Amino acid sequence: MDRKTLSWALYDWANSAYATVVMAGFFPVFFKQYWAAGLAPAESTFALGLGNSASSILIALCAPVLGAIADRAGARKRLLLFFTVVGVSATASLYLVAQGAYISAVAFYAVATLGFMGGNLFYDALIVEVATEDRFDRVSAWGYALGYLGGGLLFAVLVAMAVFPQRFGFDDAAQVVRLSFVIVAVWWMVFSLPVLLFVRETAPVTAGSFCAAVRAGLRQLVETFHHLRQLRVVMLFLAAYWLYIDGVDTIIRMAVDYGLSLGFDSNDLITALLITQFVGFPAAIVFGRIGERFGAKSGIYIAIAVYMGVTVWAAFIETVAGFYQIAVVIGLVQGGIQSLSRALYARLIPPGKTAEFFGFYNMLGKFATVIGPVAMGWVALLTGSARFSVLALLVLFALGAVLLYFVDVEKGRGLRGGL
Repeated sequence: MDRKTLSWALYDWANSAYATVVMAGFFPVFFKQYWAAGLAPAESTFALGLGNSASSILIALCAPVLGAIADRAGARKRLLLFFTVVGVSATASLYLVAQGAYISAVAFYAVATLGFMGGNLFYDALIVEVATEDRFDRVSAWGYALGYLGGGLLFAVLVAMAVFPQRFGFDDAAQVVRLSFVIVAVWWMVFSLPVLLFVRETAPVTAGSFCAAVRAGLRQLVETFHHLRQLRVVMLFLAAYWLYIDGVDTIIRMAVDYGLSLGFDSNDLITALLITQFVGFPAAIVFGRIGERFGAKSGIYIAIAVYMGVTVWAAFIETVAGFYQIAVVIGLVQGGIQSLSRALYARLIPPGKTAEFFGFYNMLGKFATVIGPVAMGWVALLTGSARFSVLALLVLFALGAVLLYFVDVEKGRGLRGGL
């Protein structure tokens, strides 16, 4: 892996610390037990959900527009830096939030998440600057692999510090968790520097002022909608992606809640999360090789088949050991389906419009996890059992696979050059 590719991939190592330690790990628990300790559980859940929804909806609505402007202005790196600084600053600010100040905690968390998601838009779009088309699968896989490894390593160290605070010179776990927000912020910023310093961006399509680039970007976005009939392959892939990634993201976000509903201890669930992180590192690299040899579509199909098997398996697990086994299996395919989806999409989109089209891609990603949780809740109400609610995800994976079958990659490559 050359310096340019490694520099790009290290951004995943950088911001995955936020995704793993803050979003999936410490923040939800610490929010309920420290910042919102005086609220009823339903009220704290509503406040946290509001923060998540606000940041997701805002970036989803803005992503295509920001992408189009970035393409025209040659501003992908500048916008990546902007969103990174926003995310890093808000994450570090969580350290300053006093106990009981749940509104401030939600506000900083929402801004940090906005920075995280906004940065990913432009990071994804920069893949075309560091790899040729024949290397998209491998390079995309390395990004996700380093993300799993970096996020997992930092999370493991911080969990150990929280479990044994006195051994590390802290008074209690709360002190460790508060400091962890600063550590994540520093980690995120430091490891973001390589992509900002060593990855060169293609010269802007539009010369002139930034305001002119904004106007040109908005015109480009309108033109893209007019060309949708020529981009049916892209739209078909996005529809397939939205369905199966909804299933993937629902499993990611609902796994802890599902495990708790089965009576498993929260420490066991954190252990399962760590297992998925470390298994995901080598597995993502392997899926990159599968994509190179057999095609990204084939690799995605393998991952979807495994996910369908896991959903059935999860409905019948009885022990923590079974939950750990499922964590291993998910780790084998989670990074693979994410990295190969990004690589396949990069092959289908028009050159010169990567940030704009990755704006659409990320927009759908943010609107994912909409059908899955609702479907799970509906099945739980019908059956009276949370255990069988997970089977609702089979529909999402199956429909996604069917639509993916009709995505003609070669046809998409031929059409993209005409825009």
